[in-house]
Amino acid sequence: MGDFIIDSNSRPYVIAEIGVNHEGSVTTAKEMIDAAKSGGADAAKFQTYKANTLAAQKSPSYWNLAEEPTTSQFELFKRHDSFGDEEYLELAHYCGAVGIDFLSTAFDAHAVELLAPLVPMFKIASADLTNIPLIRQVGAKGKPTVLSTGAARIDEIERAVKELEDAGAGDIVLLHCILNYPCDYENAHLNMIEGLAEQFPSHVIGYSDHTRPDPAMIVLTSAYLKGARVIEKHFTFDKGLPGNDHYHAMDVDDLRRFTENVALLSEVSGNRHKKPLETEDISRLNARRSIVAACAIKAGETIAEDMIIPKRPATGISPEDWDRIIGARAKADIDEDQILQWADLDQ
Repeated sequence: MGDFIIDSNSRPYVIAEIGVNHEGSVTTAKEMIDAAKSGGADAAKFQTYKANTLAAQKSPSYWNLAEEPTTSQFELFKRHDSFGDEEYLELAHYCGAVGIDFLSTAFDAHAVELLAPLVPMFKIASADLTNIPLIRQVGAKGKPTVLSTGAARIDEIERAVKELEDAGAGDIVLLHCILNYPCDYENAHLNMIEGLAEQFPSHVIGYSDHTRPDPAMIVLTSAYLKGARVIEKHFTFDKGLPGNDHYHAMDVDDLRRFTENVALLSEVSGNRHKKPLETEDISRLNARRSIVAACAIKAGETIAEDMIIPKRPATGISPEDWDRIIGARAKADIDEDQILQWADLDQ
């Protein structure tokens, strides 16, 4: 994504989805970009739409009305579509100055044309997975594309991927997503991340999260452990604000906690192939055992099993050779508690 190289060993590319949580303020949007950067996000993402091209006026809600009481999609989107081309250009330039990728979900043809020179990759929302004209327009730009798969069947995902590829899209990332606002924990189904990886082995798999952020950010961390290499979550400056996407968004503290989790996991993950580390050399020597005389053994005496015992350190004959020692004869007197060496024995 941009200059970020994703593979099975990479940390996730983290998208802080500001969306429209800036509440129509460019100043607030810039402050949220700063917060996303300080929290460790790789991208600050917005949503580029106009209500009159997104939803019919008679478009019922699909979110939790206890959290967002607006029953009309058109009314809700109209309330949050105040940004125009100039605002998105300004925010894109600001992201560049801050050093974070600028992204925005394109919801219509104008948004695609506006964003094409501004974003390192496109994002297509779950609800547009069957929007073939939009998918073809995005694919024709030749950029990497992130496709959310909320509420989608496998055949619908396959169709969307094929349309993107046929149109000329770059690398395609598929995000597991549950299209609930908010998504209850029992509905998150993080195992679908692994399922998507099996179904689409040639594509990077990620996760777009709509659960309420848990204190330890276990949901996002678990998604990473299950293979999500692009992580997207709504981002807010105040989780207590009513309505829209604040109530299921993470704030900068949540984001920082998650990126710290990932950093720790990346540090401790290490090599896949099991082998001793150089740091374990002293442990192999001093914490493993040697064969030690359990009693004094006279020269020429044949060693029986009750005459020896495994003890630390491993500076003598290993207990791996236990059977070879039994029946051998002592070349010279061996003191009790002496660590046996091969030179002590006449086999």
